[in-house]
Amino acid sequence: MGGSYVGNAATFLIQTVFGLYILIVMLRFLLQWARADFYNPVSQFIVKATQPPLKPLRKIIPGIGGLDMAALIFMLVLKFVELWLVTGLLGMSPQVGGLAMLSIAELLGLLINVFIFSILIQVIISWVNPGMHNPVMGLLHSLTEPLLGPARRMIPPISGLDLSPIIVIVCLQLASMLAVAPIRDLARSMLV
Repeated sequence: MGGSYVGNAATFLIQTVFGLYILIVMLRFLLQWARADFYNPVSQFIVKATQPPLKPLRKIIPGIGGLDMAALIFMLVLKFVELWLVTGLLGMSPQVGGLAMLSIAELLGLLINVFIFSILIQVIISWVNPGMHNPVMGLLHSLTEPLLGPARRMIPPISGLDLSPIIVIVCLQLASMLAVAPIRDLARSMLV
């Protein structure tokens, strides 16, 4: 019985440490994709936290079409290792194909959640303190504008009310249900 407590604690610790670092790497990937302000203090923190592993990887893995492929592959490897460790702790024999597919599904889910939470934070702050400018708001704007801008052009503000965040969040949730969930289910069936 005591072993399950240790196993649960170890699983929690592995998921937390890996999850936080994968989130930081994903933010770096997304902020580069969105061409956010590199000199922003938050951007500088993200770059400094991810530079040690990514610098040597970039020498081996070049970027493609403006996408940081080194960061993308590094996230996949980190997620794969995390899932491999957790399945091992749970007493399951890790299947490489299932873990690889589950890694992709989990990263796509994280990507969607990053966009949803970024939009929600931006909307809430715009209600509470409109016109507030700080480093985080600048990055949130840079990150969400590639999604909100096209939605705003399709449905312009109605009586000053911008409905684009609602439209984008609904589309992101649909993408999660129709694309990520089936991949996750298929991957989990391969792990059994």
